[in-house]
Amino acid sequence: MNRKKKIGLSVIMFCLAMLTAAVCIWQSNRVTVLEVGIFAGSNWDVANANSYVIIDKAIEKFEASHKNVEVHYYSGIRKESYSEWFSRQTLRGKEPDVFMVLGEDFNQFAEIGIMKDLEPLMLSDPDFDKTCYYSTALQAGKYGGRQYALPYETVPTLMFVNKSLLNREGLFVPDNDWTWDDLYRICQKVTKDKDGDGLLDQFGTYNYGWREAAYSNGARLFDENGSESYFNDERVVEAVRFTKQITDLNRRQKVTRDDFDAGNVAFMPLPFTEYRIYKTYPYKIKKYTKFQWDCITLPAGAQGGNTSDINTLLMGISNHTEHEQLAWEFLKLLTYDEEIQMDLFRYSQGVSVLKQVTQSKETEEILQADMEKNEKFIDNNLVSDVIENGVVTPKFPRYADALTMADNEINRMIEDDDNIDNSMRILQRQIGKYLRR
Repeated sequence: MNRKKKIGLSVIMFCLAMLTAAVCIWQSNRVTVLEVGIFAGSNWDVANANSYVIIDKAIEKFEASHKNVEVHYYSGIRKESYSEWFSRQTLRGKEPDVFMVLGEDFNQFAEIGIMKDLEPLMLSDPDFDKTCYYSTALQAGKYGGRQYALPYETVPTLMFVNKSLLNREGLFVPDNDWTWDDLYRICQKVTKDKDGDGLLDQFGTYNYGWREAAYSNGARLFDENGSESYFNDERVVEAVRFTKQITDLNRRQKVTRDDFDAGNVAFMPLPFTEYRIYKTYPYKIKKYTKFQWDCITLPAGAQGGNTSDINTLLMGISNHTEHEQLAWEFLKLLTYDEEIQMDLFRYSQGVSVLKQVTQSKETEEILQADMEKNEKFIDNNLVSDVIENGVVTPKFPRYADALTMADNEINRMIEDDDNIDNSMRILQRQIGKYLRR
């Protein structure tokens, strides 16, 4: 090889080396953007001035451990606008890599393939243990037996109790193993016309319905796939009968939320978020100042337990993400990292989906810190038990419509004094026919 050829080859090799180095430098400095879909405010429709604090802390922690990765989200999207915003992003092919999933959207997202099946990612991650979650919270993210979303925050339903009203009537707050019989006995005693004008002005319950009774009687309303319903099941029929008995105590007078807020109702089922926000300063001064109140479990039916439904905010990964591993790591940080999950008790009103976090001494101290000195916050171990033993509603496309049909018909039969057994058999046929369409 002559000298000119050697020089030419050397120049080519040098240029290739420089090009390779430039590409390596470019790749090492290239920023990967991970898009996250979230909404402002609370998923539980209560006041929350800290809606971005947790996500901002998570992003800071994530970016510190992931060089050249930026996590981006759009601020100012309200919960009521979130589904529409997400749909627009999807139509443009720009859905977020990781995103919150509203309860009303989960079925559709899973059915049409928007969310990635997380089972392979869960199984291949040696640092992930799904048993750390409450089983009910994890179940909420399943569709067709597959895990399409992980739980981020969960909220159980508890029974608000007007302690002042019960004390005036010579009654005590029931224990957490109380039953339907206890509820009926107390409601029967406290429901009365106090001023003698012929109208009731003190009531036993507000907003205690047939579904609360059914869940605490061990009843299922549908199978997981939505192919079967069980409205003619003895446990459901018993629940409807009991709800009618409780409702009949009110002599057809309509009980309202204002009646409870004014201190004239003994019991009202409500999410844990309401208990928390109105037990703490400054929100306490805005509501429920006329009486003392507390929370306990819902009463157990003869065939069930002190159980209630559990609502869970889920998060998933886009089936079209180009950053699957990064998306999984960020999803895991939000839902599985104990430090981030502890922040739910500091900056939100729900409950951590991790058992160890919710049951911890630190959580107890955080919850108690905002209370007045003479008040004790509800036992976090009780909350933990209610969540773990709660009821997860099934996920199938026609669930919401089928439940609305059942609600309307059962409320009508309670109000119209129908023959419950016969009406429930008819309802079973109607719902079954709807599900088989």
